[in-house]
Amino acid sequence: MHDALGGAVLADDSGLEVAALGGAPGVFSARYAGVGCGDENNRKLLLKNLAGVTDRSARFVCCMVYIDQNGNVSTATGTTEGRILEREEGGNGFGYDPLFFSYDIGKSFGVASEEEKNGVSHRARALGGIRKKIL
Repeated sequence: MHDALGGAVLADDSGLEVAALGGAPGVFSARYAGVGCGDENNRKLLLKNLAGVTDRSARFVCCMVYIDQNGNVSTATGTTEGRILEREEGGNGFGYDPLFFSYDIGKSFGVASEEEKNGVSHRARALGGIRKKIL
């Protein structure tokens, strides 16, 4: 992609890792319930797969890559820790946010403000790691 664009490129991939599910849905987070299924289906499947499970620890992970105009590569990973709730809380955010209770802010990403979530998000942390390497 970098060669095709002839300039700097920033890319990332993110996912939700649930300890009791061996790290699933992981890289399949957006397609957890199947191709073409949306966020609601993914959340319902996650809750179904965690029914009766007491260890609901989870984390969001973001891997980010930056390639500058000279082809120099920088990478960083960001995480945010929490747990999966037994029911959705709030309607803010997207994806698994209403089910993810953030240890950093003490509430569901679904009820957190955009500023609160962005302050502790896995993407913000990965981007901060990239910034430290390139600035």
